[in-house]
Amino acid sequence: MVMADAPYLLALALLEQEGTRALPLNGKSVPPAAAEATDPGDDGRTLVLELLLRLWQRSEAGALRRAAGEPSLLLVELPLEALQEQLPRLKARWVGGGRTADFHAELDALAIRGWSVSIARYEPVRFSPWP
Repeated sequence: MVMADAPYLLALALLEQEGTRALPLNGKSVPPAAAEATDPGDDGRTLVLELLLRLWQRSEAGALRRAAGEPSLLLVELPLEALQEQLPRLKARWVGGGRTADFHAELDALAIRGWSVSIARYEPVRFSPWP
């Protein structure tokens, strides 16, 4: 596998803050062995935790709200070229007021695989296949 072919693991949060949409991201390239695992593992948990810490810091500027209910916090594996070429346009359309259902459908079409991220009290972070 050439590095350009290596997938990229990306945590993203669809949110609203003070009436304005935002889509913060956090990601890293995925080693070939991790790309074959069924669960995103420690890399996925670390990316989600780092993103949530950034969101927590961001809350000082105003209240945050999930903009898409349960599928507001996602972890997806994308080809690097999709990350560089299509994702910025997709993000800009959604932040600019695009339909959330369209964003989810287009992201799903780009993704190799994905998970919604959730947690329940006294349980570890849970990754559920998405969509």
